[in-house]
Amino acid sequence: MYSAAAEEGCHIFGTGCGFEAPSTGLFFPAPWVDFGLPGTSGITKYLLLLAVALLVAAAFWFFTTRRSKVVPGRGQSLAELLVFFIRDQITRTTMGKEGDKFLPLMVTLFLFIFSMNVMGLIPGLQLPVNSNLAFPAVFALTIFILWNGVGIRRHGFGGHVKARLVPSGVPWWILPVVVPIEALSNFVVRPATHAIRLFATMFAGHLLLAVFAAAGWYMFNPTSPMGPLFGAISVGYSGLALVGFLVFTVFELFIMAVQAYVFVLLASIYIGEAMEGAH
Repeated sequence: MYSAAAEEGCHIFGTGCGFEAPSTGLFFPAPWVDFGLPGTSGITKYLLLLAVALLVAAAFWFFTTRRSKVVPGRGQSLAELLVFFIRDQITRTTMGKEGDKFLPLMVTLFLFIFSMNVMGLIPGLQLPVNSNLAFPAVFALTIFILWNGVGIRRHGFGGHVKARLVPSGVPWWILPVVVPIEALSNFVVRPATHAIRLFATMFAGHLLLAVFAAAGWYMFNPTSPMGPLFGAISVGYSGLALVGFLVFTVFELFIMAVQAYVFVLLASIYIGEAMEGAH
């Protein structure tokens, strides 16, 4: 976002050039190391942020649980609060007590996705990892494979496929229409929307913050050639943009947590359906 603002050399009440909003080029950083392999992007800022997010998630567990006690301290209480929240609000509501065996996966997934999202608010980094579709797609593909694995293990290959393609209670004569729709919905649309929902939210939120940052910089012109009055007005405009930026930053932090929650909730629902069988 800083770079988005710094690239703009024009200011309001200046030489007459207009405001240029940040482009989607923000989400395609130039590779630091390019291997020249087709379909790869080399080592980019995303890879660095992914490593930082991984360290943040690992450090959270290390520092909150390294001295676990029967009577927990503040750090351990925070970790337990997160675990109990995921268990009581997600896994048990969607899978019952059977969902407890997936609890470590869901807690880890939530914390890792949230850490990747928060990279968009770290000064100097400011790029949510999940604004690159490749990363949510890997998460969604992993859940899709797990969903099929759980269903096949519980009901067999034929039983799992039948449960996903043939809704119970549907008359046989309408199956030629229903089966293709169910196949498209369960095996194509479901994993696609699981990934796109997270990607699109992070992409749009970061772009909105970049617009506020760039607009604030554009409107900051205290030495306006049009005089001190216009210079003071530009500072006022810039201050309003700064307030908007800070407000939306807090809101974006909330959205980042919500999107991590929604992704894990959907993953838990899908796995719960696979365990249940027919729908």
